[in-house]
Amino acid sequence: MSGSFCRSLYSFNGDQHQQGLKFEAGEVIRVTQALDGGWWEGEKDGVKGWFPSTYVQVEKLSSMSPLDEPLPRDWKCYMSPQGRRYYVNAISNETTWERPSSTPGTPKTPVKHKNSVPTVNGFHGNGSPLHQTEPSHVLMRKTSTDQQVRLISHRFLWTTNLISFQKLFLYINCVTFPFPLHMSEQQLLKPDEWSYCDYFWADRKDPQGSANISGFEVLLQKQLKGRQMQKEMAEFVRERIRIEEEYAKNLSKLSQIPLAAQEEGTLGEAWAQLKKSLADEAEVHLKFSSKLQSEVEKPLLIFRENFKKDMKKFDHHMADLRKQLTGRNAAVEKARKSLADRQKDLELKTQQLEIKLSSKIEEDIKKARRKSTQAGDDLMRCVDLYNQSQSKWFEEMVTSSLELERLEVERVEMIRQHLCQYTTLRHETDMFNQSTIEPVDKLLRSVDPAKDRELWVKEHKTGELRPVDMDI
Repeated sequence: MSGSFCRSLYSFNGDQHQQGLKFEAGEVIRVTQALDGGWWEGEKDGVKGWFPSTYVQVEKLSSMSPLDEPLPRDWKCYMSPQGRRYYVNAISNETTWERPSSTPGTPKTPVKHKNSVPTVNGFHGNGSPLHQTEPSHVLMRKTSTDQQVRLISHRFLWTTNLISFQKLFLYINCVTFPFPLHMSEQQLLKPDEWSYCDYFWADRKDPQGSANISGFEVLLQKQLKGRQMQKEMAEFVRERIRIEEEYAKNLSKLSQIPLAAQEEGTLGEAWAQLKKSLADEAEVHLKFSSKLQSEVEKPLLIFRENFKKDMKKFDHHMADLRKQLTGRNAAVEKARKSLADRQKDLELKTQQLEIKLSSKIEEDIKKARRKSTQAGDDLMRCVDLYNQSQSKWFEEMVTSSLELERLEVERVEMIRQHLCQYTTLRHETDMFNQSTIEPVDKLLRSVDPAKDRELWVKEHKTGELRPVDMDI
């Protein structure tokens, strides 16, 4: 695995590991170390770090083109709306259409720094993060009044395109999802199994009401239902223990009743052994009930309490993340509205400039442009914070759903093992019961009425003389 390449399926910010490797969806990473625990070490753009193996898909060398090979350090690749790749240096902000080579040098074909790439929620159309470009108002200060009008109109047209581009997305509980009609085929995190982390992103209508419940809440409800089932299983075992204890008590009481104690001979011995076997059987059932309590009921209850704490922790954690997302989304919408208002004001000032040129209107346009630029920057900052929160929510959803999956497997396996222990104890009890009855069977097979009669006659005979007929 070391030395191979993989492609990221989802973005990862690296916060979950002290030496986490940050990357976006669709990037190529060279694997330097693959551990069995699920964390791999890789290298991207000259930076090494760790990341979850479930976030990537191994790429075959034969299927990788030269464009898929890792870029030199500090270079990132983006996709224009027309499907053409371009490259940006994160340090110098140099931009080029040509793929940079590992040889140091200045790109040959720079891309003009203008808002030619539509963005959605701070991301390019292909999901790549928005890089820093030269602000449009810097260019505007170097142009004539007519050029300013054209640039302002271009900026307004870009904003209109941004809004129309955002129609490809919808919000569910303040989380951005693509419309199914515009969504490309999505690769599963665990394609070989029905994993929780792949099928509980959307919300579902609550069957008991008109409100919607989140997919994570559906998972929690299943876990809580499993916890309730475990509680009922423990109650069942407790009732079984009570029956065993009562049964043992009755057997012991019955063995002490002096019924048929006068029976003699081999049959009397068999009868006495049968009564003794009841006392032995009572002791076996008492041991069985004691082991049921210590080896089955108690572990079920202890595991259930720990399970309850884990569910509460997950519930609060995901609720806090969703609350944070709601706040971020409200800030984005507020900033979006502010930008729209500033754009309207700027358009109005521009129309006034077309009708009547004056220094006052030009000054108003400069102020409106500054406010519009500031509103755009505020929107980008809000969108960036929202995307960070949504990325964090995504990572926590994957991590938490996989943890719930692990807990469910652990719960089922634990119950299975203890129920197997129950059947084992039951078999042992049957074997002990059989051992208590074997001496009774042996004595019953040796009952000999002739021998009993002989012994009894020898002990209780009154004489061997028999009466004779009287002589006349």
